[in-house]
Amino acid sequence: MIVKAHACGTEGDVSDDAGKAAGASASGAGLKRRRRRRRLGRAGIAVAVLAAGAVGVGWAVYAKLSGNITSDEAAAAELARYERERPTALVRGAQNVLLIGSDSRAGDGNARYGRDSGTERSDTTILLHLAAGRDSATAVSLPRDLMLDVPGCRGRDGSRTEPVFAQFNYAFAAGGSACSIRTVEKLTGVRVDHHVVVDFQGFKKMVDALDGVEVCLREPVDDKDAGLRLPAGRVTLDGEQALGYVRARKSLGDGSDTDRMDRQQRFLGALVNKVQSNGVLLNPVKLYPVLDAATSSLTTDPNLASLRGLYDLVRGLRDVPTERVQFLTVPREAYPGDPNRDQLVQPDAGRLFARLRTDEPVTIAAPAGGVPGDTEPPAPTFSGNTADEKVCE
Repeated sequence: MIVKAHACGTEGDVSDDAGKAAGASASGAGLKRRRRRRRLGRAGIAVAVLAAGAVGVGWAVYAKLSGNITSDEAAAAELARYERERPTALVRGAQNVLLIGSDSRAGDGNARYGRDSGTERSDTTILLHLAAGRDSATAVSLPRDLMLDVPGCRGRDGSRTEPVFAQFNYAFAAGGSACSIRTVEKLTGVRVDHHVVVDFQGFKKMVDALDGVEVCLREPVDDKDAGLRLPAGRVTLDGEQALGYVRARKSLGDGSDTDRMDRQQRFLGALVNKVQSNGVLLNPVKLYPVLDAATSSLTTDPNLASLRGLYDLVRGLRDVPTERVQFLTVPREAYPGDPNRDQLVQPDAGRLFARLRTDEPVTIAAPAGGVPGDTEPPAPTFSGNTADEKVCE
């Protein structure tokens, strides 16, 4: 009873004290702080949801692009088997990548280029050397008809072939990418760090993703076998036309494989130039379709068989000036036993391979001779072109 009387008698005082202790009323500063905290909380949740969504989309894109690439586990196992006989990398940071264009008719859309015989040959092979400082890139074409020593390799059916002296594209037909790599390493003494195999569809898709590549034709082209009918002058080729252009032999130039390789190099130079000049590498909207196309028909060594692996390889190339992206064909001449085959020209080819092994600069189409007063012999020069060359000029 005493407690009850005391409570009633001090009702007003207790209310005032409670109000002061809580520091809140229907119109007080505490309510404003609570509302602000609720707004910030809701904004934080929204940001978190958006961030999670962006991460989810980013992961989906990464997974899709990585999933496009086929990992060449069989080649990796075969190369590991012969590790002791392979060359040693001499310069840390320098990278050598063997690029192989397969003429396989297997796969979606490739049957139109001929019957699938169950085998495939290397239609185009390029040894790409990336300098350790990533200030230059040198692409050396290796003729498919080059006569050389092909080691014994594991065939596609599991059997083993015998070592043989044959034309270069026999290596890929007999033992796939691993056999091609071992053949190139035996020929050049250059350690191949990575390899990439692309088929017809992958090439076409990449060109289309870039909205075509411009070339210059000195005269009109009408080649039914290549599916080409083009006017003279500046022409922007779509994927289908580009494939015909780099593979044609009868209607372009002198019909030789030499002329075809030169045309392929100039086309690749124009492609590199467009990628760099269009800002593709810095624009995600432009970059995604190119990456999607480029990875859709790729087979690579396991270390490159992901978007991260490819990115780590090429991220330094964005700053390589186009005049330092160089293309050339290994010095060669007609093979005495068959004028339709090639052999290396020595010592020129040996000098080129030595410069690649030691990461020395390769000079393309520079004037012969040294600077007056030089006591050192001039560096060897090689016929070729760069991505900086302008079409129709």
